[in-house]
Amino acid sequence: MNLILEKRELNQTTTLLRLQAPEIAAKALPGQFVIVRTGEMGERIPLTIEDYDRAAGTIQIVFQKVGASTMLLGQLNEGDFVTDVAGPLGVATKLDGYRKVAVVGGGVGCAIAYPQAKYLHENGTPVDLIAGFRSKDIIILEEEMRAASDRLFLATDDGSNGCKGFVTDLLRQQIEAGADYDRVIAIGPVPMMRAVSNLTREYNIPTTVSLNPIMIDGTGMCGGCRVTVGGKVKFACVDGPDFDGHEVDFDELMKRNGSYRAQEAEKKEHVCRLLGVK
Repeated sequence: MNLILEKRELNQTTTLLRLQAPEIAAKALPGQFVIVRTGEMGERIPLTIEDYDRAAGTIQIVFQKVGASTMLLGQLNEGDFVTDVAGPLGVATKLDGYRKVAVVGGGVGCAIAYPQAKYLHENGTPVDLIAGFRSKDIIILEEEMRAASDRLFLATDDGSNGCKGFVTDLLRQQIEAGADYDRVIAIGPVPMMRAVSNLTREYNIPTTVSLNPIMIDGTGMCGGCRVTVGGKVKFACVDGPDFDGHEVDFDELMKRNGSYRAQEAEKKEHVCRLLGVK
């Protein structure tokens, strides 16, 4: 069991938890994730490690309360325990050896983009962080992202904060202004990652995306997180979650991610007749 040391509500639907997890913190790297379980009968939830502190033995996770399991996780408070936290899992993002990088985050994906930018910034690689949100009301981690980058660019769909438009608009502007990126890292909703990958293909800029397929065990045994990359089947939990954005079959990924939307909605409203809880 892992003690919750801090809980922060980043917006109405998004929560940050800082957990006591010294063994995970000792090995965690940007891009890796944990599997979290709330209660002995709880569902396994894959969540990226938003930050870690080796000296303090802590990790941070950020999640949206959108389904039954994440809502249960969001009901826990400081001083409570998360039943299980397994990790670090997945392959860490390759972040060394670049000249200049653009890290692009969309929505809650900015919590995953943040540690990537932070690592690059702390190790002397110039990094621009481009973050997109629907509106100013749901912006998260703005100050953290600003501190973890050379330049932070904000975009909102409605123009309520930063540039009105999409992250691809800002990315194109910087590329055409001579930013000379030799790597773009895009993390967020699948349509956003696809749009970024299509844009960088025009300019022949290598692009890394962090995929979020349906995942169960996180160790490669169930096959639920399979994705097609370069015409070959890969498993996001053990081969990823990072892949070449120019080779990902995004259409297939979007279809598979939507396979259980009806069941997820039913689960969200379901009341257990034995336990009397949702």
